[in-house]
Amino acid sequence: MPTFYEKIQSLSNKILENNDWRQRESVNLIPSESTPSLLVKMCEISDPSGRYAEHRTMKGEEIYFYQGTDFIRDVEEEARNELRAYFGCTEVELRTISGQMANEVVFKGMVRFLNRNRPEGQPMRKMRLVMNNALTKGGHLSSQPMGALFNFVAEDPGTGKENVINFPVLKENPYKPDIDQLGELIEQHKPELVVFGKSMFLYQEPVKFVADLVKDWEVRPVIMYDMAHVLGIYGEFQIPLQEGADVITGSTHKTFFGPQRGIIAGNFPKGSPFRKLWLDIKGRAFPGSTSNHHLGTLLALLVAVYEMNEFKEDYQSQVRINAKAFARSLKEKGIQVEGDEKDGFTETHQVLMRVREYGLGQDIARRLEENNIVTNYQALPDDETFLESSGIRMGVQEMTRFGMQEKDFEVLSGLIADVLMRNKNVKEDVKEFRKNFLEMKFCLPPKEAVPLASKILKSVIVYPGFEDMLREKRNVI
Repeated sequence: MPTFYEKIQSLSNKILENNDWRQRESVNLIPSESTPSLLVKMCEISDPSGRYAEHRTMKGEEIYFYQGTDFIRDVEEEARNELRAYFGCTEVELRTISGQMANEVVFKGMVRFLNRNRPEGQPMRKMRLVMNNALTKGGHLSSQPMGALFNFVAEDPGTGKENVINFPVLKENPYKPDIDQLGELIEQHKPELVVFGKSMFLYQEPVKFVADLVKDWEVRPVIMYDMAHVLGIYGEFQIPLQEGADVITGSTHKTFFGPQRGIIAGNFPKGSPFRKLWLDIKGRAFPGSTSNHHLGTLLALLVAVYEMNEFKEDYQSQVRINAKAFARSLKEKGIQVEGDEKDGFTETHQVLMRVREYGLGQDIARRLEENNIVTNYQALPDDETFLESSGIRMGVQEMTRFGMQEKDFEVLSGLIADVLMRNKNVKEDVKEFRKNFLEMKFCLPPKEAVPLASKILKSVIVYPGFEDMLREKRNVI
């Protein structure tokens, strides 16, 4: 039996091996992932990571239920202010710890809001009808009845299925909505909640169209936009809060620079018909869904928002330029790329390949991984099941942050074509290619970041003599 130390040592070796592979030898193209900066990572392991800071608004005052929270209280307020500036909004809720939880909190808040005036003794009702993107057309799982929407939308007694209507899509391009049919469906069904946003995400959502259509209704639907995938290109890609959306949700670690958390934001000024909805959303965040809202990642999020507000214009522009260049180059290499070529195939960070002529999506994704190119197999709109997927979904955001530009994605497309079309082993070529992209951009440069990170690390470690061991360059971490 291995000793306690041997178990720890074995795991440590595997951690180092995995870190080297993911950070130095492979190219990550999964569109829902990103590597945080050094300082964001250091904040995640700082003292708040083991603490609590429960709080809620009571009689107009924010009440904290733990002592020792002054620092993290200020951090949370500063992060809200920075995110208000980023989104151009009035309200931000930070206590959700994932994008899926953010969606669920909004759904819970909607149910509470709709039942505010119910007669005493009457049971709470669910949302009567919700409109969203179909899972098979790129909709995110968290906005589906099998996901976070579960138990919050009423059932059709005739079918026994949830009252969810999907956005119609164009026959010639299933990644875009059919606006004419959409208008007819909304007028016919009068949903109480409209949920935009996708996980297979190439184009803008028709927020303004819907907002203009329903603005004069006596009781209009709440318009929600799940921006999990495109939160980090908010503004450059789309500005839904200016187009009529009431609330946006998202995760902070895909195109955004942050740790793994969730966020809810919106415009609910005093006098807004949905002001009480925002109060219900806050109440469902705490105490409704969270107690400990992961204070280490909250601190890390503040640093990430500083980075995003400083570098967003250059970063966002380069992401979209790179995605279009990547898609175009793959097409030129002979690979079928989804989307409309007239639009550059994509308006986001995502690029979709149709690979069925070379094998199932999951098999192609494995072949690419074996060649150090990490992707995500994906069922395309005409696939019958995710288990027989025809697509590969990729995102350029992480490698853009490591310095890749258009010409580099052209090189990468050639390596992918070698794997798909010629069954060539390019693992060593990818390793060599990745050596050019090891320094993270759009954050403090190493000469400024490393000394700060070192001070934070030293302050976290409480072993006596730790600083002496570092000075002696012993292998302690």
